[in-house]
Amino acid sequence: MADHYETLGVSREASAEEIKKAYRRLARQLHPDVNPSEDAAEQFKSVTHAYDVLSDPEQRQHYDMGGSQGGAAGFGDIFETFFGGAGFGGAGQRGPRSRSERGDDAMIRVDVSLEDVIFGTQREITVNTAVLCEVCQGSCCQPGTHPVTCDVCGGQGQVQRQVRSLFGNVVTMHPCGSCQGYGTIIEHPCVQCAGKGRVRERRTFPIEVPSGIDTGTRLQMRGGGEVGPGGGPNGDLFIEFRVMHHDIFSRDGNDLLCTMQLSMTDAILGADAKLAGLDGEVEVEVEPGVQSGDMLTVRGRGIQGLRSTTRGDLKIAVQVATPTKLSNREKDLVRQLASLRKDDAPHLGEFHQGFFGKIRDRFFRQG
Repeated sequence: MADHYETLGVSREASAEEIKKAYRRLARQLHPDVNPSEDAAEQFKSVTHAYDVLSDPEQRQHYDMGGSQGGAAGFGDIFETFFGGAGFGGAGQRGPRSRSERGDDAMIRVDVSLEDVIFGTQREITVNTAVLCEVCQGSCCQPGTHPVTCDVCGGQGQVQRQVRSLFGNVVTMHPCGSCQGYGTIIEHPCVQCAGKGRVRERRTFPIEVPSGIDTGTRLQMRGGGEVGPGGGPNGDLFIEFRVMHHDIFSRDGNDLLCTMQLSMTDAILGADAKLAGLDGEVEVEVEPGVQSGDMLTVRGRGIQGLRSTTRGDLKIAVQVATPTKLSNREKDLVRQLASLRKDDAPHLGEFHQGFFGKIRDRFFRQG
């Protein structure tokens, strides 16, 4: 059997590009559409087979090491022939590939503050993505030029190969090695995008941050992903949010939670407090005798729900601060109060399971 390198007329050190050029040159001369003679048909089969082996790095290495010259059809070829692939005489041919493909989806993560979550907001984000080449507009060709029909496959994107099998000689269809299955060749690729139809670019654009989102919430922007090769349609952009920790406020669904430090005297006598909320000042009336662990609720000052106009509540857990340093006069006054009240001595009270849960949830909950 003839040497594959001699068949293509190249040296054993020829590069992949040199092998491809040699195959294209011979294919133009020997293709059945150009040269209908039987000798040319046989030579074309030999040239195509030689190119199939030498254009594949693994097959070429195996061949150079003295391995089989290939050519026997495997079970994959047989099944392809009889079950929907390319059959005898090219039946079932699917045609050339399209250079235009859908772009990849992309995902970015965006950090937002708890304040942003209350009503929602607008943010600008910057992404590194693939955009349509402005020079060729996705055609992949230098302006003023166009793809030309592949002279090897005649624009079909596929070539026939006759191989030996258990059933005799079988004709199968394979992607054209000259045009890579596209049916056309770009002789003058766009210099801006190197014939890809798209370029990398950093884009900055606004996004809407909805109210009520939580860490892990994802939004899908259809068509916001990368433009496809050959100017194909854009993929989608997925935005995943992370709500940042707040030192004072945490959340429970759409409710905001916080703790209010209250002096012992204000807890005894009651007080009107003005607190700095996430969305403005909050006025709270503290009733006399409030206890540590009591919950004060301010309706409608929580988070506006996702896809809703209703807000949650602001829940304030009271923590009465017992003074640790008193002057002598202050101590005397407290002793006088104690003697006037005649309170019971310290003792064990009735056990309430919910009390410990209240302490855990309202004083040790992290935002």
